[in-house]
Amino acid sequence: MKTINYFGDSRYEKIWEQMQLLGIQDVSSPTQVKNGTIVWRLPILSDKKNTYLEYAAFASGYVRNQGVDCHSNWQCNKRIPSDAYYPEYEFIDGKQVKTGKYLKWQTRSCELIPNEIDRLEYMMKYVIKNEFIKRANYVQEGKFVPKWQYDNVREAVIEHGIDNQVKDLQVIIDGHKYKVI
Repeated sequence: MKTINYFGDSRYEKIWEQMQLLGIQDVSSPTQVKNGTIVWRLPILSDKKNTYLEYAAFASGYVRNQGVDCHSNWQCNKRIPSDAYYPEYEFIDGKQVKTGKYLKWQTRSCELIPNEIDRLEYMMKYVIKNEFIKRANYVQEGKFVPKWQYDNVREAVIEHGIDNQVKDLQVIIDGHKYKVI
């Protein structure tokens, strides 16, 4: 079975070290590895489905989120604006005929990353910025309450018998209001 060798090349070793520090697991199946796909599982639960987030780097050059929170995955590659040209048509005597002119259409395509190590480095930077740092900012901005704080308040409400009496209970923790229940 072919596996990804993170050792022997300093760039791969650096990626491996970062994976270990962040708790990222390589969960690529043998078939994925054979096809040049590398799948990482982050130690972050999704917001909607309570499963771990996954990202993948494909031999085609794409880096994608594996769509844990939605029905499909999406490209994480940088987007490049480009122009596309389509022939102009007109109808003559009920038939569609090219006029000889072309219409310009501005579109965006993904910048493919051809080298495996470059894809892994890009994927590492992407998940650090868009998953780890973004979620760390949730804590700093007060958008995240640790489960133990919520559970402590919830237990106090139940213990004092006011659970059925209160419809909208708010608690202030470190200057931020939280709705309980």
